[in-house]
Amino acid sequence: MNIKFRLILMNFMQFFVWGAWLLTIGAYWFQNKHWSGAQFGAIFSTMGISAIFMPALTGIIADRYINAEKLYGVMHILGSLTLFCLPLVTNPTTFFWVILLNMVFYMPTLSLSITVAYSALKRANIDVVKEYPPIRIYGTIGFIAALWTVSITHSETTSNQFYIASAVALTLGIFAFTLPKCPPLFKKTGDKSFVNMLGLNAFSLFKTPRFAIFFAFSLLLGAALQLTNAYGDTFLHDFNNMPAYKDSLAMKYPAIIMSISQVSETLFILAIPFVLRKFGIKYVMLISMLAWVLRFGLFAFGDPAGGLWMIVLSCIVYGMAFDFFNISGSLFVETQIGPEIRASAQGLFMMMVNGFGAFFGSILSGFLIDKFFTLADHSKNWHGIWLSFAGYALVIAIIFPFVFRYKHTPELERAIENA
Repeated sequence: MNIKFRLILMNFMQFFVWGAWLLTIGAYWFQNKHWSGAQFGAIFSTMGISAIFMPALTGIIADRYINAEKLYGVMHILGSLTLFCLPLVTNPTTFFWVILLNMVFYMPTLSLSITVAYSALKRANIDVVKEYPPIRIYGTIGFIAALWTVSITHSETTSNQFYIASAVALTLGIFAFTLPKCPPLFKKTGDKSFVNMLGLNAFSLFKTPRFAIFFAFSLLLGAALQLTNAYGDTFLHDFNNMPAYKDSLAMKYPAIIMSISQVSETLFILAIPFVLRKFGIKYVMLISMLAWVLRFGLFAFGDPAGGLWMIVLSCIVYGMAFDFFNISGSLFVETQIGPEIRASAQGLFMMMVNGFGAFFGSILSGFLIDKFFTLADHSKNWHGIWLSFAGYALVIAIIFPFVFRYKHTPELERAIENA
């Protein structure tokens, strides 16, 4: 089977698994379980907790001991089992531990899938920067397909979303063993240092100023991503409580409306090779930050009726906000490190974005929303919530260009061309 086609299938199922529940778990939580917002914030923090250590740990294992594609398959099979068990949970504490276990298995697959794809493409002498984004598009298509599947089957507030995700995760776990071989490339040396013995070589990247600042802002943008994942679909579902919007199209199929974000991703992914080569990682990340400001600001003033255009435009802007940071960031890391620490470095990037960023974003947002934006009748002041999120992204965007003093040079362009 063609290498590109196999990587396309991998990406499609990778994000289908996540898309089947990530944006709709809020609706399941609040409309089915009726547990608290603070507890929901803790649930979303599981992504951050697991991503703090698991991507880096599995990256070390893949660089040194086990083929990345095999480790990737095992993680998905174990994740499938936890997703299948999730609907059986009847209290929020147990739900937290089960979803945490699922995230322990799922989060490292995000960086492992990148490692497998980059390794396979380079072994086949295929230009990574040129060819990976069109392959990655199918991950976004998989996410969209999952949202539509969940929405059309009216599973947004039911446990069916977890069964759907479980079935696809099991299929992907088995399929992973047919992917191109991605053996460990780390070469043993005489270096008996503590860092080398534990496989922490990628952490030396923090000694380089441009990487230290890059990872710090990756954390801050990871928090922004977590905010939209946690509250976007819940925000739309809350309009159901208002008679003026109850019968609107957006209320009948909220997940489909939110899927516009993923449709937008498919377009902006194709622009990545051009903008990364033309402007460099600094300005691509700045564009992403400004896009987050627009994403949250448009949500603050949008509604499912006369303001539906603002919600739709916010979803379109999301594609730029997400792609110009996450995918460009992983390509930037790839062009700056050696293949012997590829999995570890990608795991480190994932740790900052979906680990520390997601953890602090979910915990702090849950606390702030409960304390300052939850009304006496337990409804949410969404206008204030989204404006505060927009302000957060704006502050980051203002500070970033003065701190990240990285100059895009022809040498980097050539490095990217030869990646």
